[in-house]
Amino acid sequence: MLRHWTWWLVVAIYSILLLAGQTAATLLQRFYYNQGGNSKWMQTLTFSAGFPILYIPLLLTPSTSSYTEAKQPLIKISLIYVALGLITTADSLMYSYGLLFLTVSTYSLVSTTQLAFNAVFSYFINSERFTHLTLNSIILLIFSAAILGVHSDQDPSSSSNISGGKYVLGFMLTLAASATYSFILSLMELTFQKVIKRQTVKAVLEMQIYTALVSTVGAMVGLFASKEWKGLRQEMDGFGKGRVGYVMTLVWASVAWQVTNVGLVGLIFKVSSLFSNVISTLGTPIVPVFAVFLFHDKMDGLKIISLLLGLWGFTSYFYQHYIDYMAEKKEKLQENGRPMENEMSALL
Repeated sequence: MLRHWTWWLVVAIYSILLLAGQTAATLLQRFYYNQGGNSKWMQTLTFSAGFPILYIPLLLTPSTSSYTEAKQPLIKISLIYVALGLITTADSLMYSYGLLFLTVSTYSLVSTTQLAFNAVFSYFINSERFTHLTLNSIILLIFSAAILGVHSDQDPSSSSNISGGKYVLGFMLTLAASATYSFILSLMELTFQKVIKRQTVKAVLEMQIYTALVSTVGAMVGLFASKEWKGLRQEMDGFGKGRVGYVMTLVWASVAWQVTNVGLVGLIFKVSSLFSNVISTLGTPIVPVFAVFLFHDKMDGLKIISLLLGLWGFTSYFYQHYIDYMAEKKEKLQENGRPMENEMSALL
């Protein structure tokens, strides 16, 4: 009984970290652009540069010197971290361009397609199965994004005069970033299952720290190779909230993304990549609501329809997960010779 509730408590904590961090980070990144920021590589850097703060909980986490941990394939794990980190850098750059060319509400709604992509990748990589509810979820989320794709964003609230070409580019890059993001989640789940094989908080923190380290190096190389670093001083001086506001925006965005990623990786570790993506998608209606008040984004009829379709798709998938969970519990209880009614009474 206690073990069951402990599991749900940990899942709830990871979910809160993911939702709170994702909302704050997305809004801070849009704020950066609204106030005059324009460096895509600097934005990409914020996705991972805050990883040093994770050393605090890592050092406070008790170390286990078990035989299993001692036998970890160091070279294989290192190569996996490098690959994940570099893919994350490319993914973060696409998200940065998407957020530059789209309003927060549009960007957030297009990002809901990551759940559909994740369902496909999980089927082929993690051996997840499709059901009619899962398929229904995928179709709804695709329609949700398609509505935005054919709807030229003419919001007067947009922080810049975004041309139709830039809108399409932003839409396509955000869509591609969502697919890449889902691919990363499935690879992380596969790594936990086949390589790391450790059920510890330390394993979660290590994966996030080392992949973020590689991603940060990749973003730094991009920042200097693109020569965007030469304009950072001028960008800082021209920032709407001043130089201190510029630094604080980037610092807190970096911290928020690390909070997000800890919650994300934690849910992959505790449940699955699909479940972590469902919780991430749950945050979709949160960001546009805040964006309406903070950035005066316009929520027109098509965006509301897109939002409702996205929520319907999320609900459909979540209900399928609930059915699978109850079926698995029933099967385990039958194997142990315990009636389902007694277990449900204990849970309630």
